[in-house]
Amino acid sequence: MSSFRKPFGLSSPLYAVILVSLALVARGRLASSARPRPRPPLLAYIAFGDSIIDPGNNNNIQTIVKCNFPPYGRDFMGGKPSGRFSNGKIPPDLFVEAFGLKPYLPAYLDPSLKLEDLLTGVSFASGATGYDPLTPQIASALSLSDQLNLFKEYVNKIKSGAGEEKAADIVKNSVYMVVCGSDDIANTYYSTPFRRGEYDIPAYTDLMLNSASSFIQELYGLGARKIGILSIPPIGCVPAQRTLDGGLERACNAPANQAATLFNSKLSSEIESLKQKLPGSKLVYLDIYHKLLSVIQNPSHYGFEVADRGCCGTGNIEVSILCNRLDDLETCQDDSKYVFWDGYHPTENTYKILSDHVIDNYADQLL
Repeated sequence: MSSFRKPFGLSSPLYAVILVSLALVARGRLASSARPRPRPPLLAYIAFGDSIIDPGNNNNIQTIVKCNFPPYGRDFMGGKPSGRFSNGKIPPDLFVEAFGLKPYLPAYLDPSLKLEDLLTGVSFASGATGYDPLTPQIASALSLSDQLNLFKEYVNKIKSGAGEEKAADIVKNSVYMVVCGSDDIANTYYSTPFRRGEYDIPAYTDLMLNSASSFIQELYGLGARKIGILSIPPIGCVPAQRTLDGGLERACNAPANQAATLFNSKLSSEIESLKQKLPGSKLVYLDIYHKLLSVIQNPSHYGFEVADRGCCGTGNIEVSILCNRLDDLETCQDDSKYVFWDGYHPTENTYKILSDHVIDNYADQLL
């Protein structure tokens, strides 16, 4: 029995009415708080960076870092290997889909693009690029400078097709996403001799940071205002890094993860500093390091069974041209059980978790 007593002077029927009314009000408040908030409209979405957000630009440049062949894309648009480094959709696709903008974000270099595709955004990203200017040279990928030049070309196209006013509106009010840095640490620094003789990790992450800061400021100078910059993920825990540097147990490569966290700390501080320097800007540091690490360390909590190998081939190291139709006999049948699709890139289901995390925690700060 409750020890709560009705207030003095209230008759039982009136008291009952008050209690029922309070309960209904409380229920209404709970229901309204549980209801998802309406999302602000998104005019266009524009992406720069590496393979995490490359929807197929590398298809149209001279590089061996491609994935426009099976089994890539086996869950995308009826099994189309579009050049996305995954089994299905990648983060930009999930972002524009969540905001009702379009079903997926196209690659700017896709020759079939029409004006209406440009008006709602594109990706300039190129698999295997990095903040370090040497990284795209090694892989023959589009550098961040190349991507900015393509962006300038893009702006001129929408000016010609839709007018100066519309183009200015799109440039100012689009959400921009920058995803880069993993290839600098995993490939350029730890997999080649070119930087390690000259830089230790603190100095190398400074080099990366200077490039990242310059890129953000250049993008701002071209009119961008709403810019989200993704952290580097726990790159030492991707299957290929486990195989190459994780020892017999294929543990996560601790030095690579430490380099990533050091860079992320510097990047977060630099973004706070740039906010003060760039009036009218909305710069947001998007931390996905800890979320992905949680998925890797607790896969069953997120509905996965395998976190240390990819689905493609043996799952230990295959990526890009090493993940191909010849691997089909070894490639997993049910990629929904896997955190990673290949030796480097997550599955669409993992990307959904990360994209939801970004939208839920950061979208309001960008829009």
